[in-house]
Formats: sequence, structure tokens, C-alpha cells
Amino acid sequence: MTFRESLPTSRALAVFAALAVLGTACAANPSESQVKPGGRSFTVAAAGDVLIHPDLVDQAAKDAKRTGKGTAGLDFGPQLAGIRPVVSKADLAICHMETPVGGPNGPFEGSPKFLAPPQVLTSLKDVGYDTCSTASNHTFDHGLKAVGRTLDAMDRAGLGHAGSSRTPAESEKPDIRDVNGVKVAHLAYSGESFRNPAPEKEKWAFNRLGIEEIKKAEARAREAGAEVVILSVHWGLEHYNEPSVPQLELAQRLTKETGVNLVIGHNAHVVQPIEKVNGTWVAYSLGNQLARHSSPSGLTEEGAIGWFEFRETKKGWDVAARYRTTLVDIPPEPEDSEEELPRDAVKDVRLVDVRGALDHPDELPADRRARYHLAATRTEGFLFNRGAPARDGLAELALKD
Repeated sequence: MTFRESLPTSRALAVFAALAVLGTACAANPSESQVKPGGRSFTVAAAGDVLIHPDLVDQAAKDAKRTGKGTAGLDFGPQLAGIRPVVSKADLAICHMETPVGGPNGPFEGSPKFLAPPQVLTSLKDVGYDTCSTASNHTFDHGLKAVGRTLDAMDRAGLGHAGSSRTPAESEKPDIRDVNGVKVAHLAYSGESFRNPAPEKEKWAFNRLGIEEIKKAEARAREAGAEVVILSVHWGLEHYNEPSVPQLELAQRLTKETGVNLVIGHNAHVVQPIEKVNGTWVAYSLGNQLARHSSPSGLTEEGAIGWFEFRETKKGWDVAARYRTTLVDIPPEPEDSEEELPRDAVKDVRLVDVRGALDHPDELPADRRARYHLAATRTEGFLFNRGAPARDGLAELALKD
């Protein structure tokens, strides 16, 4: 999504940390009597928007000169490397590729009609992502040709995709993957852009958000053998940490009228709550995974990786939810071209696993520790803001070596 010049004031945080401690133990797992003997299990990691602004392309060029890696002088690996220890541990990792890609040599564009380097797709695969949603308000920024180019590049990178299609036949075929012996389908839908809508004759190339369309797609996935269906949805208002009324209403309908097992939200570019709705986890917005808005707000640099543990029971699937806070570290802006940054200042754009960094506080300058603590506390507040820790056991993910 494009960045508004003036951001609305954030609503007050409601932090439920104490309640989380009390509630997590009783809500996280099914009772042993419900566990299916020999039942299967798997984990899913899902993250927010990958939105490649021009500053990120500049950083990739800078990193390529250092590493000697990448393609056509661009290496996104160092920017994304910080989340590899989290993402790579999941049995299924899902990203959200917000924009179409161009050729490896460019030209590339930022807001309002994005065209990203395809090199970022290889780096997303390298840190552990398996598949990505491609339905967003930017899907048709450069028309059907760019949609096809993007999906071709994802195929070459080894990334699955859901949300846009090259042909009418492809639009009817669900993205189903074998995950620890479980057939898992990934669907993706978005509200369409008023700025760059898909032409009527090419409507099949873009998954427009609608409950009936999602019902039909789920039915096709189930008929094709899917045992679990995960839905990525591009919805809501930009830069609001609370879900909108339409989001809440659609979450109710999705969890009542479909059999979708998990809903993953994007578009706000800031973190919104995670909660169970009618027994199904809904992540309203996981914020940005990797972005560098023209006027960073602090909140637009903070994100979350949702971590969902599926466990087969006698009645179906029990799902426990965890999260891991992320932060896009960006260098401060110098006031003139000759100014040198302070010795401990951030020098490069880097995506940080905040808990992983805070677990080694002696390695961090004081201002970085303070910034990471702020991100962790603020993200926790937004994620917990609809009571999921006490009611449903939402908690921070602790990684095991």
C-alpha cells in the first residue's frame, strides 16, 4: 500500500501481559483426551507485507558490492538474514509479496505504482519462505504482463503463490502443499485497487475479496484433497492499529460460514490484534515484514511473525498461536551530505528478530536496546488488544536450538 503523508494518531495501547501469563498454560493445547493417537502436527510461520521501496533497492546494491552475491548488482540477503532463525524452523512459511516485479536489471519503481526487483524473491526463499500471497491493491500496478512476470519469477525462485494468476485455468487451481504429511491449501484475496484495477476481461487474474468467492475457492481446495485451508486476506485501513468494522464483520462471516482454519491479514502496514473468532485464529494485520516508507513512523517499521502450531485431534485441528516481533532497522537521516553518522548508529537497513537481539543485550548499544524494548512492548500491546492472551493463550514464541 502507499504511504499517507499524515498518519492518524495511534489509539491507546491496551497491554494484557499479566493476563497472558495466567491464561497461556490452560489455553495453549488440547486436553490429552482429545489428542488423536498417531495424530499429525505441523507449524506455520506467516509475516506481513514485503513492500520494496527505493531505499531498499539502494541497500541491496550496497550489500551486493560487499558480498559479491546476488544478481545484476542486487543482494537482498543481508536485509532479510535476521529472520532466518525463525522462518526456517517452520514446516510451512508464508510471506506476502505486495507488488509485482520487473526484470533483474530494472527499471524499478516505488509508490504509487510499484515494480520491485525479482532478486528479493530469491532472498525470501533463502531465509525459509515456501509460498507467498500475491493478492493486494498493487497486484495490477503494471497490468497482466507484470502479473505473469511476477509469478514466473516466483516459480524460478521456488516460491509457491496464491492470489493472482496467468491464465483462467490457473485461477481455478488451488495452491496445495504437503506439509508433514498434511495437505495444506493456501488461498489469498484482496480488495481491489481503485487506482489500478484489473480490466473486466482479465478479472480472473486477480482474487477479489468476497465471502462467496472464498467459499467457492475453499470448496475447490477441499475437493482437491486439502485437509487444512489457510487464507491470506488484504483488508482494512492503512496505519490503524485497530481492525476496522468491515474487518471485524468479515472475520465473523469467514469463521462462521467457511471451514478456513487460519486467517492471515495484511495491508495496514502496522500491527493489529490476533484473536480467536468463533474458534478460528485471525491475525488482522502482521504489519510490515520489509518496507522503508518515505516518512517512517516507527510503527511502520515494526511487525510480527505469526507462528501457528497445528495439532490433529479427534475432532479436527487444534491450533495454538505464538508470535515473534520484528523491526526494520533503518539508518538515521543525515542533515547534510557531509555529516558522519555517530559510531553506534544503524548504518544499514536490516530486518531484526527483536527477541533474538534482546536475548543478547550486552551486544547492543544502549539506544538499540531501548528501541528493541519499545518495539517488543508496543507490538505485544497491539497483538494482545482484543484479549487473546487470557482467553486463547496467545504468547511470544520461544525458539529452541
